Amino acid sequence: MRRRVVITGIGILTAHGTGKDATWSRIKSGASGISDITSFDSSKYRAKQGGEIKDFEEIPLANLKDKRLDRATRLLVHAAREALEEADIFHFLKNHPVLLSLGTTLGGMISGELFHKEVLALGLNRARLSLVHDYLAHCQAINVFKEFKLRGDFLIFSNACASGANAVGQAFNSIRCGEYDLAVCGGYDTMSEFTFAGFNSLMAMSPSLCRPFDKNRDGLVLGEGAGIMVLEELEHALKRNAKISGELAGYGESSDAYHMTCPEPSGKPAAAAITKAWNEAGNPQIDYINAHGTATKFNDPMETNAILSALGERAGEIPVSSTKPMIGHLLGGAGAVEAIISLFSIMHKTLPPTINYETPDPECGLNIIKEAESYNVKTVLSNSFGFGGSNAAVILKEYE
Repeated sequence: MRRRVVITGIGILTAHGTGKDATWSRIKSGASGISDITSFDSSKYRAKQGGEIKDFEEIPLANLKDKRLDRATRLLVHAAREALEEADIFHFLKNHPVLLSLGTTLGGMISGELFHKEVLALGLNRARLSLVHDYLAHCQAINVFKEFKLRGDFLIFSNACASGANAVGQAFNSIRCGEYDLAVCGGYDTMSEFTFAGFNSLMAMSPSLCRPFDKNRDGLVLGEGAGIMVLEELEHALKRNAKISGELAGYGESSDAYHMTCPEPSGKPAAAAITKAWNEAGNPQIDYINAHGTATKFNDPMETNAILSALGERAGEIPVSSTKPMIGHLLGGAGAVEAIISLFSIMHKTLPPTINYETPDPECGLNIIKEAESYNVKTVLSNSFGFGGSNAAVILKEYE
């Protein structure tokens, strides 16, 4: 018998602020966290705005030396601390192994950029090798282990924009099958010029507003952030009287390798991931879909096809929204942060809006939510689709 997996801790940082209350209050109100980039000069690029975290105040670290830490570690550790504190699990961590499962596309890319600049300015022999260490994606996970004195294993997923969802899904599977009783999982990425320039070269970013599923959409907007959840086997959580926020009920993935950057247009590979997650969850009625919704020319019709193919006749009636116009596309952090926002929609019985949506696209025949609505949300599908044909979907449910 497969074990049930529940969520007992949440940590989140986005352009809307630090912590779940700040993020949810602004998501619900339809506020935009998108503004002019301040961390580098964006004037030479087609797009000049993004979802940066600008009010981040760190809590003093207990076991790490904070002078040389990359911004990625700082955001990740902060979100992990918030999730662990809410789960009230520190006493358990001292004597039991846990799985740390994280998704990222950039790792410590800001440190990588600095190393490159130092090589150009000072030469290879004088550039700081410590920056290369901080750049590597597994180093942020090691820092989390050190800061919270964790025991167990860690996994890093870096398969484009599905990374965060895959990390959550792997943690789910590890508890479901009995490998662990507890896992810390999620995703993170920072705003970096390297990534900004890359998406600019692809002409994938909007020079104006991000408009998912809108006929006049012209690209995505990048953001930064981190989302962490503490997952537990149900009986384990009940025995220690943990506060349960919701249940993770299904996970599906697929890989089609159709193209380096363009999604497979029929949506069938993405539909396979949705179908796997839905079947794993026992084919529940889906009340809301938190879409990948990037607002690019090719993603939105593909995702529409995938949803309609996987969920059948009722799919066109299910409320759908994308929160990326408010906080940006968090890349490796997107799947985890959006799973948390999906959980908020269940907890607060509210459908998040798709801001900037004005003109329906006939190719995107979904029930797009323009403004926040009160709704009896019990089960949510959250989609994540990445470059290279990486597809992932998770299903979250109200805990009963």
